[in-house]
Amino acid sequence: MGKVIDCVYSDQGKGPAIIMVHGIGARRSLWDPLTAALQKRYRCISYDLRGHGESPMPAGAFGLDELVDDLEALRRRLGIAQAHIIGHSLGGMIGPAYARRYPEHVLSLGLFSTAAFRTDEDSAKVKAVVATMAKNGIEASLDVLVARWFSDEFMSRRPDAIALRKQQVIETDPDVFLNVFDIYARTEMAPWLAEITAPTLVLTGELDGGCSPRLNRQIASALPNSELVILEGLKHAILIEAPDQVLPHFNGFLSSIPSTGEAAS
Repeated sequence: MGKVIDCVYSDQGKGPAIIMVHGIGARRSLWDPLTAALQKRYRCISYDLRGHGESPMPAGAFGLDELVDDLEALRRRLGIAQAHIIGHSLGGMIGPAYARRYPEHVLSLGLFSTAAFRTDEDSAKVKAVVATMAKNGIEASLDVLVARWFSDEFMSRRPDAIALRKQQVIETDPDVFLNVFDIYARTEMAPWLAEITAPTLVLTGELDGGCSPRLNRQIASALPNSELVILEGLKHAILIEAPDQVLPHFNGFLSSIPSTGEAAS
């Protein structure tokens, strides 16, 4: 087991806790639009994954287990007994892995734009992306990645948002970026997803190539207590491009879960 990293976090609002887990080469600021809307009724905690943003660098390579360790360390540090855990992309793998190990601390899960039940062809494609970046450098693949993340309409309308997302990737240590992309490429939740009993919202974009509706339908079917939402016309970066479309579904989902008071120890 690797050394736990004390990740840098933001903590806003009061009420039942929501812990927000971003994906590859992103930052905790990804969750700002949702936090702004939710913090009147919920305690919203977002954090930078190890080696991302303001969080400390890890010493060497790490795996999904270490990312779960970091999340548990954060929960303990904040004294939170139970939380809703939502994750985007790789974060949507960290959340269920955490819930599998620590079910007593999880009120619900939100799996946004994530993947499981990949076919051999699906797996080969995503592993090839990692191999190409390792060979040619991450910046050489940036335009390809961005085209997979955002709709053409958003790319032309919001060049500022595209530039910021690219800058986040460039500013992430290359070894860390490739490490987390490799975790995302190699993690397969299918063998154990049925063990997750927490209420779960499964949500993805209609046009997300890597985290497609096909895969997300299988994710929702495997989970004993889930609901599925497909957002029309969107690719992977749903929280940047269309937080206003994500929020009503997540709000409605949270409202369907029995009240748990402050959910803090």
